[in-house]
Amino acid sequence: MDFRFYWVFIFIIILIIMKIIFSIKQKNRNSIFPNISERLNKVLSQNIAPNRIRLKKNLLFIGLLALGVASTGPRIGKSLRAIERKGVDLVIALDISTSMDSDDVSPSRLKKAKFEIGNLFKKLSGDRVAIIVFAGTSHLFLPLTTDYEAALLFLDEIDTSMIPTQGTSISSALQTAINTYQDESEKYRVLVLISDGEDHESEAVQISKKASEVNMVIYTIGVGSVEGGLVPIDLSEKKKIEYKRDHEGKLVTSIPNSQILKDISNAGNGKTFWFSNNGNSHDDILTEIDNLDKNVISTHEFAEYDDRYQIFGSISFLFLFTYLIIPTRKNIDE
Repeated sequence: MDFRFYWVFIFIIILIIMKIIFSIKQKNRNSIFPNISERLNKVLSQNIAPNRIRLKKNLLFIGLLALGVASTGPRIGKSLRAIERKGVDLVIALDISTSMDSDDVSPSRLKKAKFEIGNLFKKLSGDRVAIIVFAGTSHLFLPLTTDYEAALLFLDEIDTSMIPTQGTSISSALQTAINTYQDESEKYRVLVLISDGEDHESEAVQISKKASEVNMVIYTIGVGSVEGGLVPIDLSEKKKIEYKRDHEGKLVTSIPNSQILKDISNAGNGKTFWFSNNGNSHDDILTEIDNLDKNVISTHEFAEYDDRYQIFGSISFLFLFTYLIIPTRKNIDE
């Protein structure tokens, strides 16, 4: 049993206390009219039925008490309601290597990717989402959830300093995504891999084929311009932006590798998109997800209380109505 408005019990307690006080005072009285003469009291009491007066007082008290209980919003018992979720399990694998700080895409590759994915989350409905971050290694940053507000908070916290091991291990991200589903039975699984394609390993395509065998569709999203961009180094303490250089002191230009991303999506039965200043947006990804065959992938039963204020409201009405129609005068035969 549960109540919607517990604070109403304060008034119920006050009502009970008042009833007790009035009952005690009534016992100390010798008649209905204690302050008049005995002769006048006898005359006035001839046509009044004291028992009916006491009955009416009790009916009024019970009626007000039941009305107070109804006002608390009582919920008694439980009912089971089946909730069907239609959608896909969407895993976002986001590259956070230092090359993603390149500003050839405004304001930077990583910020552009976060902006588009954030807008994607805001338009999802019924799909579960998870976030994997990767550089030289990969980690499951956010497990599968339908709490999009939480997903946006986690997404906002992502930056290139989260993983100290630098590099771009796409194969590690793909393997982490497969492991995310290892205890899941749903068939509708989607991986969106976002990277500039600078893979430092050669196993990504093979792992993509393995992922497609377990009913995972892989979409890849390249981030960056064709010309590439310099990789900034965070020197905030010196208040000066410097750029990454090779061992010869030359500036390093990060050029996105579109071919590896296409090979991965082809092996994963998906498509390749491109985030740039004039490229695709989250709407293109959303369209692809919406076009997938979304069946019921999980059913949950939620226990809910049933509102029962009607019962107490009816009791209150019955007692108060009876209180109003019962006369206080004696019948002729009494």
